[in-house]
Amino acid sequence: MEEFFFYLFASVTVGLVLLMIVQDSPVASAMCLVGAFFGLSGLYVLLSAPFVAVMQILVYAGAIMVLFVFVIMLLNLKEHELVYDRMNLKRVVVLFIGLGLFAFLTKLFLRIPKVEFAAVEASFGTVKEVGRTMFVNYLIPFELIGILLLVGLVGAVLLGRREE
Repeated sequence: MEEFFFYLFASVTVGLVLLMIVQDSPVASAMCLVGAFFGLSGLYVLLSAPFVAVMQILVYAGAIMVLFVFVIMLLNLKEHELVYDRMNLKRVVVLFIGLGLFAFLTKLFLRIPKVEFAAVEASFGTVKEVGRTMFVNYLIPFELIGILLLVGLVGAVLLGRREE
């Protein structure tokens, strides 16, 4: 039964990410990304990490996506700015390279022998363990990401500011 839910969440996530890529509207792409975040959250639940699953929804599907939507709205793209040439030689070449890479990775994936999942510790994915790992092992990257998000927010405000 666990295998069924894994394939369900994985296929929903991959499908929504593919939909996100082909959308014409940036807002529709952002909403597809939110759905993909929920699919990832389901995968975290299957990995016995409920805290990480809830944080995936709160942080990414909530806060980060609100930031993305604000940036999209602040940029205020007009319809004529979103129109692009549908087919040209560069797009066809990239499409064939992507299909070739997909076929290669699929063939490689199908050759991997089936293995059983390794047992995890009982404390895996708990608030205490995530906090200890984040603030002991990864304190500097955690602080650097906070600074990066602050710079991104300031940049979005500067880009969205109206000229008078």
